[in-house]
Amino acid sequence: MALLGLSAGGIAENIIEDVGEKIQPGVVKEFMSQLPGKALDLGLRILLGVVFFLIGVNLIKFIRRIIRDSMKRANVELGVIQFADSFIKATLYVILVMLLASSFGLDAASVVAVLGSAGVAIGLAVQGSLSNLAGGVLILALKPFKVGDYIKESYSSQEGTVTEIQIFYTKLLTPDNQTVILPNGNLANNSLVNVTTQEARRMDISVGIAYSADLKRAKDVLMQVLLEDEAVLKEKDMLVFVDELADSSVKLGVRCWFRQEDFWKGKWRVTENCKYRLDENGIEIAFQQLDVHLDKKEKGL
Repeated sequence: MALLGLSAGGIAENIIEDVGEKIQPGVVKEFMSQLPGKALDLGLRILLGVVFFLIGVNLIKFIRRIIRDSMKRANVELGVIQFADSFIKATLYVILVMLLASSFGLDAASVVAVLGSAGVAIGLAVQGSLSNLAGGVLILALKPFKVGDYIKESYSSQEGTVTEIQIFYTKLLTPDNQTVILPNGNLANNSLVNVTTQEARRMDISVGIAYSADLKRAKDVLMQVLLEDEAVLKEKDMLVFVDELADSSVKLGVRCWFRQEDFWKGKWRVTENCKYRLDENGIEIAFQQLDVHLDKKEKGL
């Protein structure tokens, strides 16, 4: 009750007196005398920590190089090597940081306990990364594609040659030399087309000729183009067929097979040669046209 009777100024004076009694001049003097030594000790710890970190970084690079070389000598698939390398890198860096924290007096067991108690929150925060990690493991286990394959994925409609399979992401190189980085989770959970799984790939082009053109001769000319092309696989089907009777042309389908590495150059070459041969034989390639009929009616006066 006596405390309630004191004014605010009186309470403040009492607090200052108590603090003054506890903090003696000798304590402050002792703290100031120890400050240079503590600062020097902290500076040395920081310096040693930096040196230890640089040594650890170079040691991690050395370990990764040894593991990569060992896996290459064992003829391990390139995608597995890249995934394992990125996983080992992340793990070793976590260990390095934990060791550095311990050198500054932070107990690693305490850190692990705190992380364990906050596991739910951390899991929610990194669930996307965990999904990508799981997707990378599935890709390596099920092997829907490997490094060097040309794929088309449906999630973002990207396509290109697989160059790297990392722990969280896969890198594609597009035909126009751009690098596309895709999350492994999306690749594992959505449909994709692996173009290079098979050794041979079918080519289909469409050629529209005029209705007045000699249909049989046109088919013979186009078949001759396929027979004369060295890259066309002769042991597989080669077809020239009427695909559609369109409004302004007869659409002929030209079908053959190429090896994967010859596909695009072969398709461009065959398409060009079809035009040349049809022109040489006087066969008109039709174009879109519209016939307009006008009826004149005389009006009586």
